[in-house]
Amino acid sequence: MKKLSLTLLAVAALTSSCTWVKVSEAGSNIAVANSVNVRGCKNLSEVTVSVTSKVGFFKRDADKVATELTSLARNEAAGLGGDTIVPSSAIENGKQSFNVYKCNK
Repeated sequence: MKKLSLTLLAVAALTSSCTWVKVSEAGSNIAVANSVNVRGCKNLSEVTVSVTSKVGFFKRDADKVATELTSLARNEAAGLGGDTIVPSSAIENGKQSFNVYKCNK
């Protein structure tokens, strides 16, 4: 039983530090901005993205979760024809919303 607990602990520690979401080639062209930077831009949509924030009883690193959420939002924005995203909510249980904008013609 002790060996199983140690194995689960090791797996949780390893997976909590991994970044599973990668920015696509199209997503890499999407800027991450704040609301001041998108004045004069066209608001196309809002997207809500989510990732796993806990593995078993262990919470994943908050910075990694935030990075993955931003990566997913950038990928989604590319598919919607946007070029900029702005977070529109706080991260809650591995979920966050972003507004998608078209700033460049």
